[in-house]
Amino acid sequence: MAHTKAQKAVSGNRDSKGRRLGVKVYGGQEVKPGYVIIRQRGTRVNAGPGTLLGRDFTITALKKGIVKFGQKKGEKYVCVA
Repeated sequence: MAHTKAQKAVSGNRDSKGRRLGVKVYGGQEVKPGYVIIRQRGTRVNAGPGTLLGRDFTITALKKGIVKFGQKKGEKYVCVA
């Protein structure tokens, strides 16, 4: 007989934490070098002038300025002007 004596949750039934992805600095806001603009998985948004695409696809500001979002040939991009 397949009985379960103590009723409790299965040991491997824990969910993982959220990855805190998304836009961290929005268009029109001021940034300094090193500020994280977007955390993403894959290049949903491409890095434009004044930004750097990290190896985990994080877009970071390279210079001081204003963040601008735009589109070129259907591709989204972000730049620091």
